[in-house]
Amino acid sequence: MKVLNLQCAHAHGFEGWFASHEEFESQLASGLVECPLCGDRKITKLLAAPRLNLGSSKPAEPQAASTEGDSPEGRWLQAVRKVIAQTEDVGDRFADEARKMHYGEAEERGIRGQTTREQAQSLLDEGIPVFSLPLPPALKETLQ
Repeated sequence: MKVLNLQCAHAHGFEGWFASHEEFESQLASGLVECPLCGDRKITKLLAAPRLNLGSSKPAEPQAASTEGDSPEGRWLQAVRKVIAQTEDVGDRFADEARKMHYGEAEERGIRGQTTREQAQSLLDEGIPVFSLPLPPALKETLQ
């Protein structure tokens, strides 16, 4: 198993686990490797120091586990996961559902979905608060 340090064109760093270096190269060439934060597929492999087990006489001290909230990207990912968990995905019906709630035709609830820029601007012009939260395809799937 190869664990590689990777980075997208937007300087988001992340790890990738691959069966071999050849498998990484194959997936990269096929466009299967993408940044988990922004979905960018222009990925570069970063240099990494090898880990050498030289048989130390004393056991290694456990390192503190890093949490994803330690970096700006990790905090952003936590916030996005929270939004996804607390909202209903209405897909391309977003503008219609937002209007129904605004005008009292449907129960208010947290929703997310897709609109065109024109639809979003129209909602804002009507006084319906909306905001854009671009999600890479990887975050739209089940996160493990």
